[in-house]
Amino acid sequence: MSVLIKPLVTEKFSAMNEHGKYGFVVSRTANKVQIKQEVEKKYGVTVEFVNTMVQPGKSKSRFTKAGVISGRSKTYKKAIVKVADGEIIDFYSGI
Repeated sequence: MSVLIKPLVTEKFSAMNEHGKYGFVVSRTANKVQIKQEVEKKYGVTVEFVNTMVQPGKSKSRFTKAGVISGRSKTYKKAIVKVADGEIIDFYSGI
């Protein structure tokens, strides 16, 4: 199973891309060394450091005929990867 699940393409991360920082949703069991190796292998860049965080799932509720149904979205892990100066990761090259 791959460590990287998908890149995070949001307005906040697009602004961070200008500074060489990129965001990924990663496997909950992945550590920083595994994330660094996977990014370097997949995108051919040099990773300087990796910051990780576990994002807890949000409470969700919806109203139905039977009443209120409540639950939670899944908890996931994010990684912010800083690449070396002058290197970029192009998420849109395959489109």
